Amino acid sequence: MKRIFAGNLPSDTTEAELSALFAGFGRVRSIKLMQDVFSGQCKGFGFIEMEGHEARAAIAGLNGKELRGKPLKVNEEQPRDKNGRGRR
Repeated sequence: MKRIFAGNLPSDTTEAELSALFAGFGRVRSIKLMQDVFSGQCKGFGFIEMEGHEARAAIAGLNGKELRGKPLKVNEEQPRDKNGRGRR
């Protein structure tokens, strides 16, 4: 199971829309769209869990693809370091 980071999402993105986008590459196990507590709008990123080979295909197929005029940033989630920052 791989966890995928999807960034640069439009603020009105829904979990259903993201699920449909990734489902073209295999079974989506789970989706967690990060939302603003007050407005409920997407913060511009989320996480998707898929099987390894399906996740790699989704990353290759969706990274840089445009979603409503915004180029997606799709890659494997990187573990956070002890300072709370992701690895680059």
